[in-house]
Amino acid sequence: MAFTPLHDRVLVRRIESDEKTAGGLIIPDSAKEKPAEGEIVAAGDGARDDSGKRIAMDVKVGDKVLFGKWSGTEVTLDGEELLIMKESDILGIL
Repeated sequence: MAFTPLHDRVLVRRIESDEKTAGGLIIPDSAKEKPAEGEIVAAGDGARDDSGKRIAMDVKVGDKVLFGKWSGTEVTLDGEELLIMKESDILGIL
C-alpha cells in the first residue's frame, strides 16, 4: 500500500467482532455495530510542538487499539475499507 498518513494521523483496519453472543445467538449483519477495535496499518511521523520539534507517536504499526464509535474518516484503499484518524481519537492500546 502506497499511503502514508501525515503528522499525528494513523491508518486503522477494523477488527471484526464475533458473530455470536455469549449465549450462542447469531447476530445478523443488520443488527451489528461497526467494531471500535482495530489494528494500526500505517502511522505518521508525529505532530510538531510550538518550537518545531517532532512529538513522537505513542502508537506504532501493528498495535491493536480501541477508538471512539464515531472516530475517523472512512476511506477505501486497494479495495479495503480503512479509517484515517488522529492519534488523539484513539482511546487505548490493547
